[in-house]
Parts: sequence; C-alpha cells; structure tokens
Amino acid sequence: MPSLDLSELNIVIAVLGTFIVCYGFISIKIKQVWYLGEAPLVIGSCVTCTDPILSQAVAKGPFSDKYVPRALRELISSEAGANDGFGFPFLLLATYLIRHADLKGVDFKEGVSAAAEGVHRLLTREEDVGRLGGGLPKAFEQWIVEGWLYIIVMSVVIGIIIGYGSMYAIRFALRRRWIDSESFLLWPMAIGLFTIGVCGLLGTDDLLACFVAGNALNWDGVYLEEAEKRHDEVNSCFDVILNFGGFMYIGAIIPWSEFQMPDVTGISVGRLFILGFLIMVFRRIPAIFMTYKLMPRCVKDWKEALFMGYFGPIGIGAVFYVEHTRHIFPKPGEAKTEEEENLVAAMVPVVYWLVLFSIIFHGLSIPALDAFYRYRGVAPIIEEEPTEVRMLSVAEATPVNSYANPKRNSVIVHNRFSRPISGATLQRWNTDDSDTTHAELREDGRYISPYAEKPNEEAFPPRAGHREITFRQ
Repeated sequence: MPSLDLSELNIVIAVLGTFIVCYGFISIKIKQVWYLGEAPLVIGSCVTCTDPILSQAVAKGPFSDKYVPRALRELISSEAGANDGFGFPFLLLATYLIRHADLKGVDFKEGVSAAAEGVHRLLTREEDVGRLGGGLPKAFEQWIVEGWLYIIVMSVVIGIIIGYGSMYAIRFALRRRWIDSESFLLWPMAIGLFTIGVCGLLGTDDLLACFVAGNALNWDGVYLEEAEKRHDEVNSCFDVILNFGGFMYIGAIIPWSEFQMPDVTGISVGRLFILGFLIMVFRRIPAIFMTYKLMPRCVKDWKEALFMGYFGPIGIGAVFYVEHTRHIFPKPGEAKTEEEENLVAAMVPVVYWLVLFSIIFHGLSIPALDAFYRYRGVAPIIEEEPTEVRMLSVAEATPVNSYANPKRNSVIVHNRFSRPISGATLQRWNTDDSDTTHAELREDGRYISPYAEKPNEEAFPPRAGHREITFRQ
C-alpha cells in the first residue's frame, strides 16, 4: 500500500516550490510596487511554515532604478561583494587572539588541571579546536601567515587566475564562434562551482575568490555585452532561486529558543533588540561619514553617504562565518574553559538574530523610504542618454523609471544598473524610425510616452497581430 513519506527533504522541497509559485504570481507587485525583496517574504514564509543579497536588492532593485544614482549603486554592489570576503581577516584575528591567549590565569572548568591542559594543548596540532596557548606573538604570526598570506592572498590569486583565464577563453571562443548560448550563459555558474571546489580543497576563502573571479571575468565588458545581446535571463533566474533557497535555509535553522535564555547565556529579547539598533546605527554610518569625501565621484554629499552607510544588511555572509567559527571551537558542553563555553553558547543566537533583524529592518526600510520620497515629491532620476531595451513580449512588464517606444517595440530605461562598455548611448538594432525623444514626467512620478496618441495615453497603440498592453512605472 502507498504510504506518506513526510521526510524533512520532501517537506522543504514542497514548501520551496509553493513559495516560488506564489511569489512569482505577484512578483511585479512585490518588487515594483511594494519594493520588497526576496529575503523578507522568504523569512515570513519560514516563520509560518517552520515555527529565515538584501544589499543587492538595494543596489539593483526598482527603488534604486528610480532614485539612487548609478555610481552609488555600483559602489554599494561592489562593496557588498568584497566585504563578505575581506571580513575574513577580522574573524581570524579575533579567533586567533582567543585560541592563542596565554594559558596563565585561565579559568578552567572544575576537574580540569590547568597545567595538564596547558601542556596538552601546546603539544597538539594547530588544527585542533579549543585553547592552544602561545600568547600574542603566536596569534599575530598565525593571523599574518595563515590569515592574510594564505587565505586572503591565495583566494585573490585564485580568483584572478580563474576570472582572467575565463575572460580570455570567452573572447577566444566568441571570435571563432565555438560556444553556444546555453554554455555561454552558464559560464558564470560553472566557474563559480569550480572556484568553490578549488578553494574548498585548499582551505581558502571561496566567497572572496568568487567575487574576484566574477570581476575579472567581465573586466573588459565583453561578457556583459554579449550576454545582453543573447537576452540573458539565465543568471538572474539562478540569482533568484539561490536567494530563495539560501534565506529559506536560514529561516529553517534560526535558533528561536536561544533568543531568550537570560539564566544560561544572559541573552534576552530585549537585549537583542538594543544590540540590533546599536549595530544599525554604529556599524557603518560613522565610518562612511568619515570617508565619503574620498569618493567624490560615487558619493557626492552627506545624503548619499547616509544612504550607503544605512543600507549595509547582514545576511548569508554572517551565517557562513558563524558556521565556520563553530568548527574552530569546541561543541557546547565540551569546552574546557568557562569563557569558551560562554562564547560558543552566545555567538550563534546573536549572529542569527542580527541576520533576522537586518533582513526585516532593511527590507521594510525601502517601502518606508519610497513613501517618504512620494510625500516629498522627489522626482525619479532622468538621464540625457538613457538605455533602450527591446521588449521580447507584449505581456512583459516594463521596468520602473522607463517609458515605451511603440514604434520600435522597446522601452527607454533611465538609470539602468549596469550597461556594456559600448552601451553609453542608445542601443540600436536598426536605423529605421529611430527616435530618442524624452517622455514627459507627470507629478505622480509616471511617464507619458512621447509616442502616445492621446495626452494621457501610456500604452502601445494596437498593431496587427498584437494586443494592446499598458506600460506602467
């Protein structure tokens, strides 16, 4: 007889599929009207179902298409990719200082001989967990040699070799027409998997290596330009599915019961809220205010500096670091010292709380900021040389901050996140009937297409073989 197989894998797959379908059904409303990214809706579903790259949503989302200058968006995106990798030295410094602290005066647990423990630890291999002794000289030696020279520098070198090698290979294959569209569009995923595997084998920082490899792959702009010519939707789909899966995984493993343990770890919900707000205020904003004048081409004034400093979400990178740290220290209950025991017990719920707090805090800030901009009458960004994008389907929703050109079946997009090197001007695919007239911007923030036949018309005029479609902001 058939029987139910209520395994965790089957449940998670079913929930993930259901969520993607439901999210996708109203995805335009969620992204372009409510300005919510994948992370808060995913976290919400995980809370409901299981008892959860947001900076990328800030940099590339519909809100930024309207209001955030491209230079600032690209800087935020680049910084978000780099800081996950370059955060590793700070984690290693704190870890080495704890592990190699002088064993004299250490408060070992009852029943553990301090002398015996010290001799044992100093004779064990470096890969062992727990206190190793050696003092500050040993800690800084390990930090420089292992942390910087091996993990960080090696990761950068691996990323450069893979990325630049891929760039020249792509250029060579395109000239000879050896590579088909499927293989070309899957190339970033392939080198990403290869980079993660190589870094995993060598024990280096795969996050940093992937970031460097991706930059090097498109250093000359050839890959982006060719991908747009082939109407790349593959990599954006991978991006969405990985966001869904990653944040759903976070939602499933959040240690909810450990957020209120004042008698065990001293952690309480009240203290976590205070910590969350302090982190949001002091983690990035002061540093950006002190340094933004060094970046005059990207951050032009204090308002843009505040925006950049405020939107620094804590996400999957933090989860990666805390899970990595778990393997360096003893498991709960197995530590030989009280301070290690307290550290292991407290770091996991604190980090996961900050991830949850940041996702909700930053995720809801975009709709609130949009409402404020609408109230103040802030106009969307208008460019002298916008980008022309061809519409592949009459049922396709138009991007925000754009207007329709029905004569060419295209839309004119202002403030597009990234463009090919040769795309500084309008991208034309024929020379007939080209028109770069700008649309009129209404008071409510919508565009009136210069091609409209009526004063308030915002639609393509009907053509033979096509049904009428309205283009909205």
